[in-house]
Amino acid sequence: MTTAARLVVAGVLIVAGWLKIGNPVLSVHAVEAYELLPGSVATAVGYGLPILEIVVGVLLVVGLLTRVAGIVAALLMLAFVIGIASAWARGLRIDCGCFGGGGQLASGQDPSYFWEIVRDAGIFLLAGWVVWFPPGRLALDSALGLAPEREPYDPEFEHDEVDDGGAEASQNKGSD
Repeated sequence: MTTAARLVVAGVLIVAGWLKIGNPVLSVHAVEAYELLPGSVATAVGYGLPILEIVVGVLLVVGLLTRVAGIVAALLMLAFVIGIASAWARGLRIDCGCFGGGGQLASGQDPSYFWEIVRDAGIFLLAGWVVWFPPGRLALDSALGLAPEREPYDPEFEHDEVDDGGAEASQNKGSD
């Protein structure tokens, strides 16, 4: 399951970054349209965000520094949810710029803030899964010994605990 979560989050980030990196001016306009950051910061975010998305996505695909990449992905998704919710609450009519484009919507176009928030919240939850659970066997972290080891499943261990508890309870009952 963690491998699937990694790949979904990675795919979204890589596609989003790739669609923006070819036209960074549009990425800057998309960030500026939210009216949350001062001009120079919005410009830096507009240029840097696509690169960050691609790098984090690639790290998730190969499973290297998986938890760190998952944390960054989760924080990005949280920031996107907050930004979109803020635009919605303030009555802005903008394209989120999530997959390129961005800026003010043309007249007659309606923003789809609700579905964008639902999508990004879902990706946030998947990123949280990636952070919480080991990266899986198909991750470089696992191959390089950077991932925490899972305890192997031993059905006898659980069986022994139940039996011991039951035997102990029987012994205590007999001594009353």
